[in-house]
Amino acid sequence: MSLLFNQSAVRVRAGTRTDRAGNTIPDWSPEAVDRLTLTRLNIAPRTTEEDRDESGVRVTTGWWLQTAPGTDADITSADRIEFDGLLCEVVGDVARWPDPFTSFVHHVKVALQRAT
Repeated sequence: MSLLFNQSAVRVRAGTRTDRAGNTIPDWSPEAVDRLTLTRLNIAPRTTEEDRDESGVRVTTGWWLQTAPGTDADITSADRIEFDGLLCEVVGDVARWPDPFTSFVHHVKVALQRAT
């Protein structure tokens, strides 16, 4: 067992609903989302920023999520990731690194962010 890729997380994907204007929009209500447990992950700190203004303090924290070698993950840039009691947004594109010797994905790397 690898010491690096021993974490798990839950991928949360919005369902859809129709708004008053007839547009299809994301539905993040608990009964509409699709939840999938992801394993063989390494989640590590990426960044922390603190902004202060007259309205208070805003802290933004980021992490890297990376899958073990040989592991793809069903994650898109529109998803959210739950781990350690936190709900984070995917920031930017999901990077799927190709295996140099096969046509498969070698690993996936995703930037996560949570703002409070």
